[in-house]
Amino acid sequence: MRGVLMTKVAAAACVAAGVLSYFGNSEMVASSTAYGSGERRVLDVYALRGARNAPLVVFFYGGSWQGGRKGTYRFLARALAARGVVVVVPDYRVYPDVRFPAFLEDAAAAVAWAKTHAADFGGDAHKMFLMGHSAGAYIAAMLAYDAHWLQQVDMAARRDIAGFVGIAGPYDFLPIKDPILRKIFAVSDLAKTQPINFVGGGEPPAFIGTPALDSVVDPDNSKRLAAALRAKGVDVTEKVYAGGLVGHVTIIAAFAPIIGTIAPVRNDVLSFIMRVSVAQAREYAS
Repeated sequence: MRGVLMTKVAAAACVAAGVLSYFGNSEMVASSTAYGSGERRVLDVYALRGARNAPLVVFFYGGSWQGGRKGTYRFLARALAARGVVVVVPDYRVYPDVRFPAFLEDAAAAVAWAKTHAADFGGDAHKMFLMGHSAGAYIAAMLAYDAHWLQQVDMAARRDIAGFVGIAGPYDFLPIKDPILRKIFAVSDLAKTQPINFVGGGEPPAFIGTPALDSVVDPDNSKRLAAALRAKGVDVTEKVYAGGLVGHVTIIAAFAPIIGTIAPVRNDVLSFIMRVSVAQAREYAS
């Protein structure tokens, strides 16, 4: 993963943002709301007008744990909101201001905020999904699989999280060769930084998607995580998107119309969210 990736993601997102009219009545219903102290501990919320008991997605963007801004992903949030999902997009602290595990602590605090305030925006806290792209998928996976982080905010993935959605994420990336990433993950036991090492069984259903030709994050990260979850009996939907146009950046830009024709990732993710949400609702009703 390289710092230049942040520029590429932003460029693709700006193209996607130019077609927001497609998303109808979905809108930002809360802007730069604080979930903690400091300028990067803020979040945006998107929802369909009149949403009620809707699935809730907390989306973490990528940026090599070194950058990114929530506003860049307005196109993705509105795409999901247009289909009846309440979407929370937090900023979080990044390197060089912080190192591992500060961004996980921020992410956990944002998830706790989302649980507490879900009903304020028409969301159902019992149908909460953790979703991310690239470094954001790593963050979502760590919260879903390492119980320590959600425990800090009195939550538990097996109880409070309906599902995990990871797009082009690094889940099993040792040894670390990049010098900046070595500084970000400067801990004595690097095994404790890897989401795959915390899979133990009983985790929520997972959607794991990756480009076949990802040149930034090895697609085998996704394959290994999916295999580890399946081996423990977890419900896993795994998608590998082929084609020369589907790469590390364009797979997330594909949540927008027009660009979305390169891969059905938006519809695949929404189908997963709705399927799991229906099952979750039945479980709570029984």
